[in-house]
Amino acid sequence: MAAGPGPAGQRRVLPDLVQRAPDPGRGGRAHHLAQAGLPGLGPAVTAGTVAGAVRVRVCAVLVHDGRVCLIRRQREAGLQHSLPGGVVEDEVGEEPADALRRELLEELGLDLAVLPAPPVLHFVQDQETERPGEVEPFRRRHLVYVAHLPDHLVQAVAAVEQDDPGQAPVVWLPVADAAGLHLYPDVGDVLDQAVQPDTAAGGPLLLPAMTSASYQWR
Repeated sequence: MAAGPGPAGQRRVLPDLVQRAPDPGRGGRAHHLAQAGLPGLGPAVTAGTVAGAVRVRVCAVLVHDGRVCLIRRQREAGLQHSLPGGVVEDEVGEEPADALRRELLEELGLDLAVLPAPPVLHFVQDQETERPGEVEPFRRRHLVYVAHLPDHLVQAVAAVEQDDPGQAPVVWLPVADAAGLHLYPDVGDVLDQAVQPDTAAGGPLLLPAMTSASYQWR
């Protein structure tokens, strides 16, 4: 499902969006990456070292009949609803699209290879927040894909997170309801765009970064 690699052994590296693109801050406007002076990003963009250790996390907004799929996790500070996904294993050369397929198969039992159309990268969001008891900031770059699921694949999605010993529930919620929850990553303000089929036509959107001033870690 990943796009082809770059020229002869050359790995394509995701540029540092925080340094090279304007950060509108919490509640600010999202930017198309092309409008922010960045090239369009495709599924084969790979993780790179940018201003410190940053891991790329891939996740998916799975859409069906106006609802989205979330993993409901009880945290010490309250409920957190996460988009299913996980960290790209860049140390073994894993591509983001392949990581997304692996993670959703592990978490939900859903094989993205059988989708009528592959997931599309809609949003990119950087994170630099603090975790309680840790000195170093927690940094991630979130690549948020969108996939529309037909009826028979929705029925195949597991009811609980398959690779979680705690068996976190998997829930399907109306987009408007999900947008108001504490989401990880912080995509509530643009979640309604995920159900629109043509919103990625101009390239993925660069969202306001998640920082300790705008996002409470749970």
